[in-house]
Amino acid sequence: MSETPLITVVIATQLREDRLDYLTAMHASLTRQSVPWEAVVALDGADPARLPTALSHDPRVRTVELPAVGAACARNLALTDVRTEFCNWADDDDEFTDTAMARRLKILQAEGVGWCAGYSEDLHPDGTASLWEAPAPPGRHEAGSVWTYWRSPADTIPIGPTTILARTELMRAAPMGGLVQGEDYMTAVGITSLAPGVVLPVPVYRYRKHEGQMTRQASYDQLEAAARRHAWHYGRSLRTALRSVPAPVGSG
Repeated sequence: MSETPLITVVIATQLREDRLDYLTAMHASLTRQSVPWEAVVALDGADPARLPTALSHDPRVRTVELPAVGAACARNLALTDVRTEFCNWADDDDEFTDTAMARRLKILQAEGVGWCAGYSEDLHPDGTASLWEAPAPPGRHEAGSVWTYWRSPADTIPIGPTTILARTELMRAAPMGGLVQGEDYMTAVGITSLAPGVVLPVPVYRYRKHEGQMTRQASYDQLEAAARRHAWHYGRSLRTALRSVPAPVGSG
């Protein structure tokens, strides 16, 4: 693909043996996109020699080699290397639907909003998929309104973080939070609090369910409630702070 990339997908990975095939599947889903893209893969303490051949031989894939720093830090450091106008977070064990990039990019370019998101599908081990509809309803949302659909920290998050395609400058203003878990909740409420955007009622991302995912680890439940509370309060505080900022002189 010789076209200038329009979108960068940022992926953090430890190149675990049980996830290498999933990472290859993620890459394959990118190759099916009709929009020119590139990927920045943050190697979180991983040996670059373990990168699957499909990725290591693809000139659209660049790597950032890091010591073991954790997913949030790895993603944020990789974000520094993004050189396109638009960006999308992704996990190494998931994949995009075939029209994910084109559908959302069209909205971003036509509407001039900061972000565009969609629904996701849970991809089950038997190959079946079930739709996950974001609590934030379809349509345009002004800055800060998405958080209002997160009624309490224990409720379902209002929007899928990896379903968000956003302007890169906006993502840099609302990067992954400094958590070992739930850092993606922080970026989701941050991005949607800083700029208006659009939710599409179509799946744009496939979230793979498998035994090795983080949500199946023993420590997950111990931290999940605290991470949700932290992100929920961050969203509320950010929304409140932005709404209290006086309008610039002459803006009205």
